[in-house]
Amino acid sequence: MPKKRVITAIDLGTEKCVTIIAVVDEETGELKVVGVSVVPAKGMKRSVIVDLDQVLATMSQSLDAAERMAGFDVRSVYLAVSGTHITSKNSKGVVAVAAPDQEITASDVERVIEAARAISLPADQRIIHVIPRDFKVDSQEGIKDPVGMTGVRLESEAHIITGMTTSLKNLEKVVNDLGLEVDGFVFAGLAASEVVLSETEKELGAVVVDMGAGTTSLSAFIDGSLEYSGSVPVGARHITQDIALGCRISLDNAEKVKLLLSKTDEATLKPQPGETKEELMKRRKRADKIDLATHGIHESVDTLSRRTVIEGIMVPRMKEIFELIAADLEKHDVLGKVPAGLILCGGGAQTIGIVEVAKRVFNLPVRTGTPSPLKGLVSDIHGPAYAVNIGLLEYGRTRGAAPVPTASFGSILESVNLKGVGEKIRGIIKSILP
Repeated sequence: MPKKRVITAIDLGTEKCVTIIAVVDEETGELKVVGVSVVPAKGMKRSVIVDLDQVLATMSQSLDAAERMAGFDVRSVYLAVSGTHITSKNSKGVVAVAAPDQEITASDVERVIEAARAISLPADQRIIHVIPRDFKVDSQEGIKDPVGMTGVRLESEAHIITGMTTSLKNLEKVVNDLGLEVDGFVFAGLAASEVVLSETEKELGAVVVDMGAGTTSLSAFIDGSLEYSGSVPVGARHITQDIALGCRISLDNAEKVKLLLSKTDEATLKPQPGETKEELMKRRKRADKIDLATHGIHESVDTLSRRTVIEGIMVPRMKEIFELIAADLEKHDVLGKVPAGLILCGGGAQTIGIVEVAKRVFNLPVRTGTPSPLKGLVSDIHGPAYAVNIGLLEYGRTRGAAPVPTASFGSILESVNLKGVGEKIRGIIKSILP
């Protein structure tokens, strides 16, 4: 029987906590999902913990459900991190090649990456990732893997992603309180790019935009390497809030309206064969009305105009979100270097009309990034909304993970119904005693 490893990925966002447990077949290297759980998140604001007890309860609920489905307990997890506290920097390191014959070894590569890692950081920041961009051997540039090459001087440029120490420690504390270890923190934008970005897009230059509820994570690739990682403090929840304010309905019902609109089939609004212009106009007018009661939404407002909600409320907010993203990319000198455009993922990427709005703002190609389907229990985790989760699994698969736990003696005892045994023994003792 082939040996297997287990990977557990937890993405704790502003609105939902997703836990996925997968096993990796060591012979084929394939991932198979064995446990999935999606629960509403509490205690989070803009991807940062604001109530530790609520977050602990949320993560415990999500983890328990996924473990019950998988049939075993997990010992360690990969955690997605996002939020405006995420920053990045490109740093250079230089070392002399140690071998007498001047052949570069893996230890030389490790030393030069460590040299690039040695940057001055504020006391409240902690390094999450050190990702080598490229290497330079003597005067030869653009080398991806220098091991085995001959040279005297080895240089490396690394992309360093940092996060706020307190935010990471709080996340770690929650995981440790659940009796688990942290395999690693992974920036959400980097995790998503593992599964939604093609090698061609990386080489040409592209930006992965992971739009969550409270924040949007950005990962910009130029010439095949990660150039910029960051985050903007707006997300899909801001669109929902605008619908709630503009239509005078509750936030929960505004979310339902947004999802309802996003499921609209635009093809039904196009002219049909043999249909007159008047008939088309009448049909469009009927289709424009959203009867809230028929969709289980009970508010003081009976009907809404589809066109008014989309073009009058949602589009201006989406335009504003993309203008903020454009300003952030422009500030870091990235916008003019990404001809492959934007790849949208995250829950916000499923909002109606979002791709068209992004194309207008950026004047670049824009598409929705959908991860390739996995094997196993994947009916609930398909589409761009779960790109970060599937990316976390892929990140763990390529960087090693823990072995699948076997049933311990304690868990075997727990599974035995000891209550009945105790009652029988008590009955026997009572019958013996006078």
